[in-house]
Amino acid sequence: MFLSVNSELWRKVSAETALELQLLFEKWRLLLAGIVFQYIHGLAARGVHYLHRPGPLLQDMGFMALPELGQDKGYLSETVFTSIFISFLLWSFHPFIYHSKRFYTVLLWRRVLAFLVASQFLRIITFYSTQLPGPNYHCREGSKLATLPPPNNVLEVLLINFPRGVLFGCGDLIFSSHMIFTLVFVRTYHKYGSRRLIKLFAWLMAVIQSLLIIASRKHYTVDVVVAWYTVNLVVFFVDKNLPEMPDRTSGSSLLPVSTKDKDDRTNEELHKPEKDSKMKDEFHKLLNGNTVDSTDRRQRLQMNGKHGEDINHTLSDATPNGT
Repeated sequence: MFLSVNSELWRKVSAETALELQLLFEKWRLLLAGIVFQYIHGLAARGVHYLHRPGPLLQDMGFMALPELGQDKGYLSETVFTSIFISFLLWSFHPFIYHSKRFYTVLLWRRVLAFLVASQFLRIITFYSTQLPGPNYHCREGSKLATLPPPNNVLEVLLINFPRGVLFGCGDLIFSSHMIFTLVFVRTYHKYGSRRLIKLFAWLMAVIQSLLIIASRKHYTVDVVVAWYTVNLVVFFVDKNLPEMPDRTSGSSLLPVSTKDKDDRTNEELHKPEKDSKMKDEFHKLLNGNTVDSTDRRQRLQMNGKHGEDINHTLSDATPNGT
């Protein structure tokens, strides 16, 4: 029994992998562009750190309203973010195992990367426009990490000191990158997920994440507020202009992705009016209790006395010169 279940699961995973790979081979360029932009975004964040100058904290309503968690509890917001990230990642690959197939994983991540790239592009523009003094502890006056010394070579900039350079960056404030990922993931699950309770819980986690970021003093409140309306607007407009993904539970499919299948679909669409006409004829035949075609029906009517004469008369009147 156990071997039978494992064999069935393996067949399902293999079939799903083959299907997703077929999509990946066609969509890899856009996926690769989205992944490469993640590095560009990290490079931009590293670059603005060289421009950052520490200063007194700005007046912030969130800082007044929320108690400061302290440097030793900064991990709380990172823990929530990591939980959201890993949960979404695992959910996006669940069609490989479970029977509920509401989307293709490749197409889902293609969509997610489009949302991330558009939001991150706007983020780069905003934090390079004006550099604010960072509220995080390592960005304040007196910290050695608050200002980076000029780079010794280009390679030092290109390597972005990963992951330390990402974790201890300064200057990339408006708007929060953590909230970009969180809101994109939550909105995507809200649209393509199937559990209402999880959707409500996901939005609750997004709110908690926002409060923890402010309480940890990793961002100003404005960074979080701007992220909430900017990311939601970006996702709304980008999603509206992208072709909708098929709902696999309804049996529809975005495939074919091969040229042969595309030609088959094109031929099917070209012959659709002809097929519809034939279906209507068959429907009328069934209603009339007949299974013969219209030509045979006309010939039989013509052989039935008066009805045949009436029809012949009508046909002769409708034909020029009586022929």
